[in-house]
Amino acid sequence: MAALRPRIEQLVKELFDAIVEAGEVDVITALAYPLPLTVIAELLGAPAEDHPDLQRWSRALARGFDPDPLLLPRERDERTQAAREFVSYFRDLIAKRRARPAGDLISALAAVEERGDVLTEDEMLATCVTLLVAGHETSVNLVANGILALIRNPGQYALLLDDPRLAAPAVEEMLRYDSPVHMTTRLAHKETRIAGHTFRPGDGVVLLFGSANRDPAAFPDPDRFDITRYAGSAPVKRHLSFSLGIHYCLGAPLARLEMEIVLQELIRRRLTMTMTTENLPYRRNLVLRGIDTFPVRFA
Repeated sequence: MAALRPRIEQLVKELFDAIVEAGEVDVITALAYPLPLTVIAELLGAPAEDHPDLQRWSRALARGFDPDPLLLPRERDERTQAAREFVSYFRDLIAKRRARPAGDLISALAAVEERGDVLTEDEMLATCVTLLVAGHETSVNLVANGILALIRNPGQYALLLDDPRLAAPAVEEMLRYDSPVHMTTRLAHKETRIAGHTFRPGDGVVLLFGSANRDPAAFPDPDRFDITRYAGSAPVKRHLSFSLGIHYCLGAPLARLEMEIVLQELIRRRLTMTMTTENLPYRRNLVLRGIDTFPVRFA
């Protein structure tokens, strides 16, 4: 991840150059989507001309993470079609990288699979799709939610501008305060009793990250956005936005790095940000809850 920093800094600078020149933009299309999508696609080795297709398929799959009863028939069909097109796309790209390896992750994965060390072709295809979708759809929400929190809490933004060292702690508070992923599922491995309910082995469990991250038993004044919360020497409860244990998010370091660099660029330019509407539309997604359009004036 550290090796990606110069490229992410360059990309963030280019995106903010365009944002400042435009003056008023949709943060989703001008920053929140192109930043993480470009980074993860370049990491995997997907050519730039394919990015629009990757974004379209990813949105369909991200919507499809929600429980089926909450999806329209059209959305279920779009999820199925996106999955097929994703697999076909990566199967072709893997074949190309086997023939002509490059310095990207797919080339490295193809070499491993070819030696028979770890991955079957199906595992490799699933890994590529998962890395691409999870590697940017969640970060889209982190960037947008983080900027929204700063706009709605101008005192906290002023603190950040006054002390750039708060960039990294601010990212942690953004992850806690407005979770990019609101829920996930697990299976109980042994009988477990929680709050009067018994989960037996094999039972499905729904975990609500957004709720856990606002738990007053874990976080003092949990509904307050405080970028200094993770900045002091006193121990603070970890947020659960990246899960825990063996399921801890593989992309956590990348998401943190991208958002920290966005904040550093805001600090460097000392930009003011003004929402042009308070009525922000949100996507229908329940699992990957995020803003659909986010018009902001930058100066």
